[in-house]
Amino acid sequence: MKAAALRYLPLVLLAIVWELAPRLHLVDASALPPLTAVARSWFSLLVDGDILFNGVSSLLNLLYGLIGAIVVGIALGVLMAWYPTFDVFATPLVRISYPMPKSALIPVMILWFGLGAGSKIASVFMGCLLPVILSTYNGARGIEQTMIWSARALGASRWQVLREIVLPGAMPEILAGVRNALALSFILLVAAELLVGQRGMGYLISFLGDGGVYDGMFAAVLTVSAFGFFADRCYLLFMRWMLQWRE
Repeated sequence: MKAAALRYLPLVLLAIVWELAPRLHLVDASALPPLTAVARSWFSLLVDGDILFNGVSSLLNLLYGLIGAIVVGIALGVLMAWYPTFDVFATPLVRISYPMPKSALIPVMILWFGLGAGSKIASVFMGCLLPVILSTYNGARGIEQTMIWSARALGASRWQVLREIVLPGAMPEILAGVRNALALSFILLVAAELLVGQRGMGYLISFLGDGGVYDGMFAAVLTVSAFGFFADRCYLLFMRWMLQWRE
């Protein structure tokens, strides 16, 4: 309990400063409303259904894009690590694409997939794909060759080696890459919704901000932060469950 209290103490102090700063006129209350005003606005948005409607829309688009990136990214990473010919072909494309700012792909996705949910899902998919590919590739290439040679010498097929040795051995790297992709997915989704669409948390933030409802805007921003934090905590529990065999 003491460790948990120390861990979340900075958040408590931030909340206190946030509440007191506008009330003591240290900052302009119109630019940074007190935290209690933000909380009241959040409750109002919840009762009206705005947070629920837009939150569900955002989470569905995020899940579609992220799950697609995980499935395709793991498959491509394994192929690159397992087949040298495919590695030679794919590695230059990955190296060229990796330094590109992921948010720069959003206008391209809007151009290709239109103004609906397709562009948001595609933005999340394309932005999250590379971290999963690289983590899978590095994890699969990091398996000791002696283990693979020993398994093949004992009569294991390539599929058995891949299933029983390569994928379990690469799992820590894969899970770490997926965690990075999870964090990136929230950034890309909100950025895409700020530019396009009539639903989603990014759209709600933009709509409230343009209308001058800054307490509601901050409430929506905090909701996205809470979504991301809760998703990361749940994923950490999943990682520990997946890797408990290492202990």
